[in-house]
Amino acid sequence: MKVGVDEDRCVAAGQCVAAAAEVFDQRDEDGIVVLLDENPPPGLADDVRNAAAVCPALAIRIEE
Repeated sequence: MKVGVDEDRCVAAGQCVAAAAEVFDQRDEDGIVVLLDENPPPGLADDVRNAAAVCPALAIRIEE
């Protein structure tokens, strides 16, 4: 799995961090998503898929 984010689309809702804090964080100054691990381990795959599904801006890309 490879994960990417589109910072320009991000609306700083924080749903990704709630779903997969090991993979996503938010910048302190504006809350925009920060990708911590573009190749998360298989054990986090379901959490990452959930983060992408709940993102209101559809700012998370996943390549399987």
